Amino acid sequence: MPRPGFVLEVDERTPPLLVNEGEGFRLQKFPLGSRVVYSPDPLPGIRDVNGAIRQALLHPHDSEPLPDLLKPGMKLTIAFDDISLPLPQMVQPDIRQRIIEAVVELAARKGVTDLQLIVANALHRRMTADEIKRAVGERVFRSFWPNDLYNFDAEDAEALEFIGTTDQGEEVEISKRAATSDLVVYVNINLVAMDGGDKSVPVGLAGYRSLRHHHNVHTMLHSNSYMDPRPEHSAIHASTKRMGDVIRDAGIKIFNIETTLNSETFPKELDFLNKREWEWSLKDQALMLAARKANELAPPRIRREVFRRIEAPYKITGVNAGATGPVHERTLAKLHEQQLVEVQGQSDVVVFGLPYVCPYNVNSIMNPILVHCLGLGYLFNMYRNKPLVRPGGAVIMFHPVPWEFHQIHHPSYIDFFEEVLSETTDPATIESKFEQRYAEDPWYIHLYRTSHAYHGVHPFYMWYWGAHGRDYAGDVIVVGGDPRTCGRMGYRVAGSFRDALEMASDTVGRSPSITYFHAPPLAIADVR
Repeated sequence: MPRPGFVLEVDERTPPLLVNEGEGFRLQKFPLGSRVVYSPDPLPGIRDVNGAIRQALLHPHDSEPLPDLLKPGMKLTIAFDDISLPLPQMVQPDIRQRIIEAVVELAARKGVTDLQLIVANALHRRMTADEIKRAVGERVFRSFWPNDLYNFDAEDAEALEFIGTTDQGEEVEISKRAATSDLVVYVNINLVAMDGGDKSVPVGLAGYRSLRHHHNVHTMLHSNSYMDPRPEHSAIHASTKRMGDVIRDAGIKIFNIETTLNSETFPKELDFLNKREWEWSLKDQALMLAARKANELAPPRIRREVFRRIEAPYKITGVNAGATGPVHERTLAKLHEQQLVEVQGQSDVVVFGLPYVCPYNVNSIMNPILVHCLGLGYLFNMYRNKPLVRPGGAVIMFHPVPWEFHQIHHPSYIDFFEEVLSETTDPATIESKFEQRYAEDPWYIHLYRTSHAYHGVHPFYMWYWGAHGRDYAGDVIVVGGDPRTCGRMGYRVAGSFRDALEMASDTVGRSPSITYFHAPPLAIADVR
């Protein structure tokens, strides 16, 4: 039986705690009485994953078995999550490969010949051929790439189909191939509670016309937590649910396959990162010291490459298939079993150590806007009920925040940082004054369609993603951050944790309560 999540109160015996700071980490002493939120131990994985996949396909929830839905002459589309999941990328074979191979084999036996596979990348960058091959496996790649296995193109007007409008006036437009198929099979990896459900087809296979209805400042500010998909708790999930209903009402048949992972995030040579510090063995301590020393000595390019090659030995904890709602309900239950940690009350200060990777810098660079998104968007929102920090409290983050961008992946981010943030950091002003121009810029659209660039509007969405956290917190301080980049984003910078607490005293007093959210591995704080 794995141990549940844990909240430690720092006392005299507590050793320095590991804190991530981009492509590195430090050991940090915390004041006595600070709380530390640790994720639960990894759940055991399913021993027979292929058997679990077969079971899910043959005994789905609120749906006919998949073989009964497959018929000769039909039009079948398989869509699957892109490179933003999971984080880090998992040891091969990727669970997407296993599921897609099973679905393709069933389709072949049933005589289905019109079959296409689409990367559901929405406005994310196009995956490279090697990245797609890694996700789907060599056999599927060799059989379908490039004509019948490809990235979704949200700027190909001929490949989009307008489905309808929700009762809130939200336009729903998705891939024409999916919309005109007899069956869409969606293959998902659920890493956090925000993933899956009606965020799969209505978002992954949609373009700007649809996404702008929920990827906006108003929606973000009215989502209590992005990780609590109950409609009354999250405006973004309520919007995608309405869009999903429009798609279902239009008669588009979707067979969802969702998977959950345990929390084994780092390989054996970095196993100390999976553990609580006071439980480190002598071997763990030696590995930590060696890794830190090697990391400090390595040139930045080598350091980044080492982190980029990390593969997570995740185990599969659940495979559910069938109708969207019933499947996602079971997915969330398993995800909560792995990640939920009960926390009593809020604190004056919350501390986040930002790791090297987020959904939008896989094989790339964590630029300043992604730091903002990871800290105030993702980690801040890893809660249910209410945030770990009280309204008006202080957020302290650890990251160097270098002024650095990937020229191919993030071209519009560069201009956003130089042009937009130099004028204002206010999300509402940014949205009203700049968004449409970037979203419709022909050069950004060209790069999105023909290169591997994120869509022109994407940096806006990342800025909005942090809007709720920034609006809620009274102060944001970055330990070790570059003063120029942090200043551009409206953050204050501290040279040390002690200095950060001293600076935060203006907001929270000189003896604040402190909570350190120790991640990864990921957890969801269930704050009571």
